[in-house]
Amino acid sequence: MPEDGSVSAPRTTRRGERVMAVVNRDPMDAPHRLRTDALIAGGAGALSLVLAFVTDDRRVPDAFGLGLLVTSALLVAWRRSGPVLVLLAMIPLLMTYHGLDHAHSAPMPQTFIVLYTVAVTGRPLRTLVTGGVVIGVMVSVVSSIDTHQGIELLRISGWIIAVLFLGVDVRFYRHYVASMVERAERAERTREEEAARRVVEERLRIARDLHDLLAHSITVIGVQTSVASHILTVDPDRLDRKAVARSLDDIAGTCREARAELRTTLQVLRAGSPDGDGPLPDLAALPGLVRTAEAAGARVDLSVRTPPGRLAPATGAAAYRIVQESLTNAVRHAGPGVRITVAVAPAPGSPALRVTVTDDGAGPQEDAGAPGFGIVGMRERARSTGGTLEAGPRPGGGFEVAAVLPCQESAPAPAEEGLPVGGTAL
Repeated sequence: MPEDGSVSAPRTTRRGERVMAVVNRDPMDAPHRLRTDALIAGGAGALSLVLAFVTDDRRVPDAFGLGLLVTSALLVAWRRSGPVLVLLAMIPLLMTYHGLDHAHSAPMPQTFIVLYTVAVTGRPLRTLVTGGVVIGVMVSVVSSIDTHQGIELLRISGWIIAVLFLGVDVRFYRHYVASMVERAERAERTREEEAARRVVEERLRIARDLHDLLAHSITVIGVQTSVASHILTVDPDRLDRKAVARSLDDIAGTCREARAELRTTLQVLRAGSPDGDGPLPDLAALPGLVRTAEAAGARVDLSVRTPPGRLAPATGAAAYRIVQESLTNAVRHAGPGVRITVAVAPAPGSPALRVTVTDDGAGPQEDAGAPGFGIVGMRERARSTGGTLEAGPRPGGGFEVAAVLPCQESAPAPAEEGLPVGGTAL
């Protein structure tokens, strides 16, 4: 074993955890209760016999007294099955034992154990009544035999009171620990349910954005189809073939774009979401977010480089929402004066858009309350486009949110079997 104690430290920790588990556990729920209590009864009986022979040479018990002493100790084996019944059974045995004027301190081990069990398993009022009855009976019986011994027993009865208060204190402590564990488990369950609910809400918000996208696409298709129909039917003598071809190409492009958006989002969205609230935000709206963050006291550096071609509206909306939530979290957790860098650029080596938001603040504090669900929502946003998102503290300080959102190809898709060039299939 190494001299630095690297192996013994975990063992010591595990041993301490086992000890605390035994202390915190309800005695009525402990495993192997009868076997454990039988061992405790044997130990109490052995200690009682030792005390009977060494504490008072003039009052060494005879065979009958030893039998009473051992029997009272054996009753400890059933102390958790019926603490009060065991105590009631011990009282006549010990009264007879003390009445024979044997060593009066010998029965203390089993007496303390049973009194502690009564205190730790019952209400404080029952404990106080039990303690008063036991002390009164013991002092009365012994005083009737030997006044000096009765006074001595009354003097040491403080140990009995201490044992009773120890049992009550342990009972309160265990109830406190149990309530704390229950509250922690309930809070964890509530948090998991809340996280699931927030995920569903975020997906429905994405569905509303998708609703706006599809409504826009279908409207554009309808307008372009009406233009082509007007050119072909109303004024055929002035047929503009280029205008018709351009309208049909626009329709095909819009259909391909809508098909791509549906393919990337149908796996994470639920049906039946409410109507959208307005047009989809995109990268062009990022300066407005920057102005809002700067109005809150932050210093924001914005850099936007869009990839070549047309950016899919859902990708632009996801990038907008991720930047929006990241700026909100940075201002909330880092406070006024934080410096934030927002970079939107094509990801090197892949047809994707990389969104990075970093700040120089301290990030969320562990003692600042329960964390929010913003990162959960941002991950759902990234997933809706087939992308990924990572968020966490930076090694040099601050916090970073980095998302990679795949870009939809804007070039015409190849013809599929059974469809002309520019057709769509979902």
